[in-house]
Amino acid sequence: MANVRSKSLAKDDTKLAPEKKAATDLPGQVVLVLQGGGALGAYQAGVYEALHEANIEPDWIVGTSIGAINGALIAGNAPENRVEHLRRFWEMAASSAWSAQHWDALNLGRLIPNLGIVSQGVPGFFSPKSNAWFSSHMPVGVSDAAYYSTAPLRDTLKELVDFERIANAEMRLTLGAVNVRSGGMRYFDSRDEIVGIDHVMASGALPPAFPAVVIDGEPYWDGGIYSNTPIEVVMNDNPRRDSLLFAAELWQQESLDPDSILEVMGRQKDIQYASQAESHTKRQQEIHHLRHIVRELGKLLPDDVRSRDETKELLSWGCGTVMHVVPLRVPAVKGEDHTKDIDFTPAGVRARWDAGREQTRRVIAQAPWNAEIDPAIGIFVHA
Repeated sequence: MANVRSKSLAKDDTKLAPEKKAATDLPGQVVLVLQGGGALGAYQAGVYEALHEANIEPDWIVGTSIGAINGALIAGNAPENRVEHLRRFWEMAASSAWSAQHWDALNLGRLIPNLGIVSQGVPGFFSPKSNAWFSSHMPVGVSDAAYYSTAPLRDTLKELVDFERIANAEMRLTLGAVNVRSGGMRYFDSRDEIVGIDHVMASGALPPAFPAVVIDGEPYWDGGIYSNTPIEVVMNDNPRRDSLLFAAELWQQESLDPDSILEVMGRQKDIQYASQAESHTKRQQEIHHLRHIVRELGKLLPDDVRSRDETKELLSWGCGTVMHVVPLRVPAVKGEDHTKDIDFTPAGVRARWDAGREQTRRVIAQAPWNAEIDPAIGIFVHA
């Protein structure tokens, strides 16, 4: 893999960077939730950079698709190497993409850069399978039925990720993938099993561009086609723990009315992959509020009733955990359209990385999780 050193992702030395200090008084385990979204994932690298410089290291990362790749780059490296390895991946991915600005004068916008990605792939990530474009009807097997090969990504992950570190569960890593046969979601969790390179590849195997990855005899695709916002994994975890969740979201849940076909296509994609994060969270808020009510009702029972086995089983559904959710949403970049998730141009990658870093710095400075809240809520969203 080429050791590309691009000015577009040079280390940030601005005065906005806070002094590195010990992270104290955080309300529980720190969880970083990473959506899928292709090139938009550069935003997540910026989010992590800001957390790292503030000495806030995740205890647990939950990711799908590009979020799984970023998650592996973080969890699979020592803290002092994480930002650099993220930078190496994203610099390489952006190294051969043409900037759209050079074509604006011809009113071509992103057409030429997009054609470059489609025809040439992305360095260290994926490359075209020329025969696939001419024989899409031919039966080749689930592991080969795709327009691109992700062999370059496998080589990149081998170089940039220490999977032994992940296997040792120094940082918990959970990756989402969907079973091609059953259509059901599967979360591979390093707390409970060995999570390796195939699990990362499976989580990012978006069809029909990328081929399915077979794990234990079962083929898996990108988890984003089932649930692109794996935040519910944290809220359903057992045992439940007080948590501070940073949710790096790559798609726009809300937007103005689209007024052109291209804007309609872009809005449709946003809605599809935003994956109703807001509705998932609201449902979990209701569930956790009920869990708190169960716990409080248990305190009102006489000792002889509370000590019964059947009562203990019922009361086990209750809890008193509090989860702070901090949504971090990628902003729109000027000129982006429905192809923004393949915008691997240096300018696009840099803009989204910078946005993730600056937004997260501001949130850390505000520390909204320190505000007084009603603990009976259970899950509090700092929107």
